[in-house]
Order: sequence, then C-alpha cells, then structure tokens
Amino acid sequence: MAEATMAKKKTSKKGTKPKAAKPKAAKAKKPLAPKQSTTIPLQETLRQLKALGNAGVRAQNAKSGAGDNQFGVKRGDLRKLADKLKTDHQLALSLWKTGNVDAQLLATLVINVDLLSADELDQMVRTVSFAWVADWLQSYVIKQHAEKESLRKKWMTSEDRWAARAGWALTAGRVAKSPEGLDLAALLDRIEKEMGGAAPETQWTMNSCLAEIGIHFPKHRKQAIALGEKLGIYRDYPCSKGCTSPFAPIWINEMVRRQG
Repeated sequence: MAEATMAKKKTSKKGTKPKAAKPKAAKAKKPLAPKQSTTIPLQETLRQLKALGNAGVRAQNAKSGAGDNQFGVKRGDLRKLADKLKTDHQLALSLWKTGNVDAQLLATLVINVDLLSADELDQMVRTVSFAWVADWLQSYVIKQHAEKESLRKKWMTSEDRWAARAGWALTAGRVAKSPEGLDLAALLDRIEKEMGGAAPETQWTMNSCLAEIGIHFPKHRKQAIALGEKLGIYRDYPCSKGCTSPFAPIWINEMVRRQG
C-alpha cells in the first residue's frame, strides 16, 4: 500500500508547471569602512624611544657633540625598533622633523629612499646637527639614492659643513670603488689648501678621502702621506686597542700593509 501511495504522488506531479521562484530582495550593501592608516603615530614612536633612553648613552652623545634634544637610545635598540616598524616613509619624515637625535637615527632606518626627492635629501643633510646622524644618513640613505652623484658634485662646492661632509664622504667612496672620471691630483690640491681651515665635521670626511687616495693609488701615496704629516690632523687622536688611527699616514701605511 505504501508503495502504491508513493507511486500516486509521483505521477500526480507529472505535467504540472513548476512554480516560478520569487525574486529575492536585494540586500542593502553595507557602507565600506574608512581605510585605516598603517602609519604608526609619531607620538607613540617618540614615547617608545623615550622609554628606551639611557643616561650613559645620553652622556656619551653629549660628549660627541649632541645637544639636549635626545633620549640616548642604544644603537642596537634603535635597530630592533626599526625592525618592528618596517619601512614607513611618512613616519620617517615626521621623525626627522622633530630634530631629536634618536628620532632622526630611527628615520634613516625606516625611510623609503625611492620616495625621497633630491631636494628633500639635500634639506635633510643640511638640517643634521650630530655626526652620528650624519653618518647613518650617509650609510642608509645617501649612498642608496639614485641622484647621489649629482648631489655629490653640488655638495663638494657647498659652504654648509654638513653638505660638504656628505660630498667628501661620497667622493672618498668613489676613490675607493669607482674612481673613473675623478681628478685625484685636484682633490689632493683642495685637501692641502682647505682641510686645515675646514669645519671639524668636514675635516673628518676630507681626511677619509685623503687616506683612500693614498691607500688605493701608489702613484699618489707619497704625496698623500706627506700631506697628512704636514696638516697633522688627527695625529694625537685617541684610539682604542686594536683600532687603526685616523691620522692619514698611519691609516694609509696600515691598510697598505694589510693588502700585502
């Protein structure tokens, strides 16, 4: 009986027109939430830097020429914080504008060099106030910039001590790695005439250029050593055990000795 009933039900559906499905009402679209910025707030980053501050580092920075606008963060802690922040160009620009030593050091580690114009970089160089910042800016930003050669030429004629420091640093790097097109004799002539009266910030990288010429070019080595002796800059510079003196004659002779 049950089977017959089932059969009836099945046959009774034959030939009947399927009911049209009712159209579903369109769901109202939710408005998109505003896109949140991934940039870490400046004040939060400064708070973290302040928390990492160290009295000993502040004292050492001050001894090396840093002003009061600093927290005294250890270099290793700055690198760890930069690893957490990743590249953040806008944050880097904001950090730089504070003028704070630690904020500027951190900025050099998180800035996007490809987004930095030559004019912006030139402005950054001229607003440096501490040699450590100048050196990190040189290593992590200037040396990676696409227009570093045109900037080098500009800075080599600048009266601004930080711009001149950057220009001579780039020139020293070219002497060591890509000297094609450089007039080494003219550079030695400039060093002889200008280094003695240059600002201390500029003297440091002029001296590097002098040493690199003496190290890499036997033809100019004797003159470079003689110039270093004549100028006497860094002759009595205190050096830790195992470190090479920045006094050009010692530096040149030691590096040549190591080359064998």
